Amino acid sequence: MNKSLPILIFALGLGTLAGAQARQAPAINDAQIAHIAYTAGAIDVTAATQALAKSHNQAVLAFAQEMARDHAAVNAQALALVKQLGVTPQDNATSQSLSSDAAAEQDKLAALSGAAYDRAYVANEVAYHRAVNAALSGTLIPSARNAQLKSLLQTGLKLFQSHQMHAEHLAQSLLK
Repeated sequence: MNKSLPILIFALGLGTLAGAQARQAPAINDAQIAHIAYTAGAIDVTAATQALAKSHNQAVLAFAQEMARDHAAVNAQALALVKQLGVTPQDNATSQSLSSDAAAEQDKLAALSGAAYDRAYVANEVAYHRAVNAALSGTLIPSARNAQLKSLLQTGLKLFQSHQMHAEHLAQSLLK
């Protein structure tokens, strides 16, 4: 299965973040967590938008619609929460790396078409959701200090775990 470099960099970047915390380095703060989570959601909305424009497979299109809808909704909740809390999401190296790596992945996917595109998009979604779910459960949720932010991240994790399962099933069906 195609596990893209951006996904691995994402997972490694957040793993490095956890390792830094274990060495008593400055912990990631809620403003940075909010920015990383929002960025990760926006990346999946962008990927879904590309899939909606490129795919002709009804199952892939339905999945992409679900991704766009759900990630946009969670990001809207995140924006409402940071506004309510008076917190400004803080850009950081992890968010910047996520964005640049995702743009490179979108360029790779843009060069594909038909079944090759569908398989690559869905494989990327499987890997991306695995990495995001691992980052949420292993780094972002444990590091969040604000109870409302932590709750939103936990709710997002449950939703994104179901996305991962959906993507895994879809990937299997595309191999047939």
